[in-house]
Amino acid sequence: MPDKPLKPTPLRADPFGACLDLSDAPPDDALDTVLAAAKDLPAMMDRASGLLVIRGLSALAGRPGEMVALARAFGTEVEDIRQTLTAPRFFHPDVAEIMVLSNKPEVGHQPPPRPPLQPDGTLDVQFPAQTNWHTDQSYRRPPPDVTLLFGRTTPPTDQGQTLFADASAAYDALGLAKQNQLSDLHALHAMGWVGRTPDDVAAGTPPNPLLPHQMPVRQPLVRQHPVTGRHALYLAERRQLDCVDGPITGMETGPGGTGDQLVKDLLTHISDPRFVYVHAWQPGDLVFADNRSLLHAATWYDSTKYAREMWRCTVMGNPGREYAGEAKSWLPADGQELMQGLEDA
Repeated sequence: MPDKPLKPTPLRADPFGACLDLSDAPPDDALDTVLAAAKDLPAMMDRASGLLVIRGLSALAGRPGEMVALARAFGTEVEDIRQTLTAPRFFHPDVAEIMVLSNKPEVGHQPPPRPPLQPDGTLDVQFPAQTNWHTDQSYRRPPPDVTLLFGRTTPPTDQGQTLFADASAAYDALGLAKQNQLSDLHALHAMGWVGRTPDDVAAGTPPNPLLPHQMPVRQPLVRQHPVTGRHALYLAERRQLDCVDGPITGMETGPGGTGDQLVKDLLTHISDPRFVYVHAWQPGDLVFADNRSLLHAATWYDSTKYAREMWRCTVMGNPGREYAGEAKSWLPADGQELMQGLEDA
């Protein structure tokens, strides 16, 4: 196998995101080149503000275990989704660490609603037009560090994009007074299917009784990255927050309260186009996204016409001082099979 140095290029003119385009290489050579340089990938991602795209890895479709090998370069633990109360329809048939997200009938994972377009016909990326901005599994303590997403089957490039927002740059742009206001605040994050969303509260739906692994968790509104030292806003779309007792601790609760208004203001700020990269998927793309400093959002595609299959791995091991010594909140304490409230990604 030829020795090919990996030379990333910027995804945007500002320092957010990097791309390694290996699409001109034979598929197996491209994958073997990346595997040989796996130890260098985390530093590339850190230098790129938490977002690294590698194109041309279609060989992963036939070598799924190599996705886990790449994931292990980013942390001490890759989630085994068969042990974390994930619904079986999302299981990869051969690799326990891969979650399959697809609109195919055996999985049935559908896209979000189609957002309105801007007057020039382009995608409107900003909240509230784009509603599902989040960071993966923020309803867990400790939350995962890094997400890997592989595009096995993708719709046309003008549909089914994934949006990534630089929450560190968004934090830097707030100014010192606003940063100080947010420094001691916490948000309550919760699974979206346990009856604590703004819609649930507005409808007067009684909250569901919760099992231990379903309890809302408190997360800092501002996190310091344990590797780069940069601060970032840590937030999720309102359907991934607890609007019964939150969403912001110490502030007025419920939809329309002062805490909810702060969340809406911050989501609008984070998803400003100046902080957002729009990834138009091609088959064989592999994206590494740092949940400690990014938010992301899936977008609509016409699932009546096109198939989409994404593979996901999540990596844990270095969430920062906030979580030092903490046991996982999402695992049954006594090891029993708690199959209620299965995670529906």
